[in-house]
Amino acid sequence: MSPDTVEVERLRLNYQRVLERIAEAAQRVGRDPAEVTLVAVSKTVPAARLRAAVEAGIVVFGENRVQEGEAKAAEVSGATWHLIGPLQSNKVRRAFATFGVVETVGSVELATRLDALVGAERPGSAYPVLLQVNVDRDRAKAGFLPDEIEAALERMDSLPGLDLRGLMTVGRLVDDPAAARPTFGGLRALSGGLRASWQRLGPDLSMGMSDDFEVAVEEGATIVRVGRAIFGERPAAGLRVD
Repeated sequence: MSPDTVEVERLRLNYQRVLERIAEAAQRVGRDPAEVTLVAVSKTVPAARLRAAVEAGIVVFGENRVQEGEAKAAEVSGATWHLIGPLQSNKVRRAFATFGVVETVGSVELATRLDALVGAERPGSAYPVLLQVNVDRDRAKAGFLPDEIEAALERMDSLPGLDLRGLMTVGRLVDDPAAARPTFGGLRALSGGLRASWQRLGPDLSMGMSDDFEVAVEEGATIVRVGRAIFGERPAAGLRVD
């Protein structure tokens, strides 16, 4: 077997193991595993490995930085891309051109800029986004506070260029995955309450990473963001996103 083939098979095996763990977690709480989308967090993973990942059947990637995702998207065909890191206002246009979904809309101002761009570049369409919520009120994390998001939705209700697919959160950094359960349960409860009043808000819940995605699935995640369990350990830098 050539090295490329070995790498494809290694990634395929890792990917299948994660899918099996998702399925087991979903079945424990009576959910259909097909309800859960696996986003492979590809930050710092070179494009050559991502091409092998596509061959292994992995086609949805999550990037933390606009520049990195932009460069990789130009080199890796057959994939779709989620932005799962912060989006600065001066990079909105570049993100819009590269990513199929922005999961980290954490301000009305950012939502308004995206909506205006959709109106100018793709009139009549709606761009998929998730609203990031700082469930734990952690000063180190971005996103709407739970008691702010309803007022924010009132302001975003007039933005036709956005497809508000649901909510996203970054879980707390804990030794025991079960300790993250209150965060995930909190996002689920918040979503349920908001959706009772705001029909534009979709049901997606992006939560759970390599250390705790099974707990997130048990708590209702429809998107999990998993990197290390697929690609292996990488140098830690910045916000924990996988």
